[in-house]
Amino acid sequence: MGQTENMTGQSGYTSKDKPFWMAIVALTVASFMTFSNIYMVQPILPQFAREFGVTPTVSSLMLSLTIFSLILGLLFFGLMSDRWGRVALMKGTILLSIIPLFIIPFLESFTNILVLRFIQGFFAAGLPAAAIAYIGEEFEQRSVRIGISFYIASNAVGGMFGRVFVGYLTEQMSWQTAIWLLFGIETVFFLLFVFLLPKSQNFVASNLSVKKDLAMMFVHLKNKNLIPAFYMGIVIQLAFTGVWTYLPFYLMEAPYYLSIGTITLAYFAYGMGLVGSPLASKLSLTFDLSKIIIISSTVMLTGIAVTTLPMAPLVYTGLILMCLGFFVIHSMMAWLVNQQATHHKGGASSLYLVSYYVGVSGGGTITGFLWSRWGWAGVISLAVLVIPGVLWGKRTYLRPAST
Repeated sequence: MGQTENMTGQSGYTSKDKPFWMAIVALTVASFMTFSNIYMVQPILPQFAREFGVTPTVSSLMLSLTIFSLILGLLFFGLMSDRWGRVALMKGTILLSIIPLFIIPFLESFTNILVLRFIQGFFAAGLPAAAIAYIGEEFEQRSVRIGISFYIASNAVGGMFGRVFVGYLTEQMSWQTAIWLLFGIETVFFLLFVFLLPKSQNFVASNLSVKKDLAMMFVHLKNKNLIPAFYMGIVIQLAFTGVWTYLPFYLMEAPYYLSIGTITLAYFAYGMGLVGSPLASKLSLTFDLSKIIIISSTVMLTGIAVTTLPMAPLVYTGLILMCLGFFVIHSMMAWLVNQQATHHKGGASSLYLVSYYVGVSGGGTITGFLWSRWGWAGVISLAVLVIPGVLWGKRTYLRPAST
């Protein structure tokens, strides 16, 4: 079918075109693979702590070290995707992020597993570094929002599936078998991705120097209207990841004494990602951004507070509220960055994504020291860092985009 012009003025696929839906399915399964790989270890961290004789803080490196390498990968592949092309980069990095799933179960050294998780995280960055740019180039402007909505929703679903699938099967079989089965599923998905993803029609390789590209990206750190958004990206994930990383340890102790399989059910709260993003979009049509941020932050903080109540159903309810508030905030922050950055929007979005994953990395390990010292109260204490971000950014959320 014919193409219409996209956001760059070039021809792009619309939702009426078959290649549009081929790309949607391809990017959905790619996102599913990527975020399953990143977060699959979270519910079974206690299992690694017991089996390898390490502390909860050290076992959390299974996630935080992966996120650290993901950040490095985002910076590297974000620049390289402008030179190598989106499709080739996504195919190559996704393949290299899947291979460790086959190898990890064979390893008997926790250190070697961490090395492989570091490598996996670096290559997992290829998809988020190129996917949004691919959508912007290949889809017609009015269809870009649809494409991005599907992609972001699949991020949440992928992270949820990886946690639930590996967590449940670990209790039924073993963590090794769970990861091998995930490898089998992702091998099929990768072949589907390669077959379905349309070739780039509008990609133009960058001829700028790496130095100039970096300068264009980091100029946004001088924009006072964007700094609160970058701060919020860090702190909402610091609190959010801290809760999810130490939740299995928390619920295995008194007064809950839950099994890993039962704890894994809590990760279905991530389904709020399918609700939060479209809800944020609808709310933005009626309410100003400042009010949405305040209300959603309140919902998130309330949910975190509810997790302290000594009844498992209430803990799960708190997690649902936390996820709902979190995904609304995240969607609004991403939109704010796009609105406030009047030039080099891709660089601004990359910096927000980096700040977001800095929070993930810190929430996985820094929180471990609070857990060791003060238990669950220490873990959730980081949530108070969200409050200064809301107050600091309140006026920024109401300003017109800077020039």
